[in-house]
Amino acid sequence: MKYCEHFVLIRGLLRETRHWGGFTEYLQQQFPNANIIMLDIPGNGRLHRATSPETIAGMTEALREQVLIRQPLRLIALSMGGMIAIDWMMRYPDEVEAAVLINTSARPLSPFYHRLRWTIYPYAIKMIFRSALQKESDILTLTSNRHSHNSKLLESWQQWQRENPVSTVSTRNQFLAALKFSVTSKPKQPVLIVASQADHLVDYRCSLKLAQAWQTDYVQHDTAGHDLPLDEPEWLANVIKQWFNPDLSSTAEI
Repeated sequence: MKYCEHFVLIRGLLRETRHWGGFTEYLQQQFPNANIIMLDIPGNGRLHRATSPETIAGMTEALREQVLIRQPLRLIALSMGGMIAIDWMMRYPDEVEAAVLINTSARPLSPFYHRLRWTIYPYAIKMIFRSALQKESDILTLTSNRHSHNSKLLESWQQWQRENPVSTVSTRNQFLAALKFSVTSKPKQPVLIVASQADHLVDYRCSLKLAQAWQTDYVQHDTAGHDLPLDEPEWLANVIKQWFNPDLSSTAEI
């Protein structure tokens, strides 16, 4: 019987499973026998009618209830999803085999103006007063360096927002949960931290400091935006394959 890896993919603020886009296909190509599970945080996506928990720990509990697999998981998590993955590893170490954390951050390792770049504060304030569909345009601009002017992609994002609108309360809870999240110790499991040096939303040094504090593996992309799985899905899948199976994977340009 062939070994089956179980990957759990966790997105970040205001995003749903469909925002993983083509990355999941590249990941499946690299791990043909893998079971890839994509989860929505309550308040987002298919769970948009629920209210998002006010803490990262609450989000972890909600995601754990969605997973029926009873063997160690491989977590791949982006931004706030990375915070959930860290919490999951720390509090339920037997449930997690390893984790890939992408463009995430935590107190007290990084200051607030790095965790959310000070240069985007005017955009964040403006977004409060904009419609949900206009916010999708702002989010695409802030998180992608490769697709910021992709009108077809934006139309898809706006359609998803119409179908699964994120409430004001859930939006507030997610922002506050991410803002308050902190780390006090190092997880026992292997961790790969991946960052985008050209991230306009979160300073890449947040990821770098996390990797240095934990003395764990770190890989950096020079041109991708905050949504690295969107901007460089094939590159990211190759990096993950190389990390998990260094002797079997194709060479990735790192």
